[in-house]
Amino acid sequence: MSCPHISGLAALLKAAHPDWSSSMIKSALMTTAYTHDNTNSPLRDAADNSYSNAWAHGAGHVDPQKALSPGLVYDITPLGYIGFLCSLGYATEHIQTIVKRPNITCSRKSSDPGQLNYPSFSVLFAKSRVVRYSRELTNVGAAGSIYQVAVEVPTSVTATVEPARLVFGNVGDKQRYTVTFVSKKGLNQFVDRTSAFGSISWNNAQHEVKSPVSFSWTRML
Repeated sequence: MSCPHISGLAALLKAAHPDWSSSMIKSALMTTAYTHDNTNSPLRDAADNSYSNAWAHGAGHVDPQKALSPGLVYDITPLGYIGFLCSLGYATEHIQTIVKRPNITCSRKSSDPGQLNYPSFSVLFAKSRVVRYSRELTNVGAAGSIYQVAVEVPTSVTATVEPARLVFGNVGDKQRYTVTFVSKKGLNQFVDRTSAFGSISWNNAQHEVKSPVSFSWTRML
């Protein structure tokens, strides 16, 4: 039943903001979603009643009222999606067929699918203990808005965000930030944990723009 509910909410947001792209609408729904119920208890997985995580509930349960005014959104251009397809290793002729554009070529800059300007992060520690991603936020709230970052990560990871404060002078302004995730040495103490979860949030008095983060390890580092 999530499909008709989300489709209806997307139509609601499009009616309220006809100039928003589909990526902006999706971002608004994701970054304003909640992961605790009305008793302030974490959401539970319907399969076994255990506490849910981002692999089960995604960004969380949608909040239509907050989604109408998300403050900031992650937008994605057509070129961004083309770069994403390139990073997945699709052949050039297949990408040309998907996007219906001739003369599409992939560059070396499209080597990591995690660089898509998406409102969530999937962090895989495989060949390196360091994973670095950049994102761009667009101000759809008030002019002169200032946001401070808040980071939640498991004890096995450190995360640094630069800059830690974003200032938007006008509506429609865009600001970039980079987050560096580092898996701590001596991960053998976490042998029973090959996945974990956290979040990156941009906050002010009016808004919390929250992105879920999942962490995975393919081997002990």
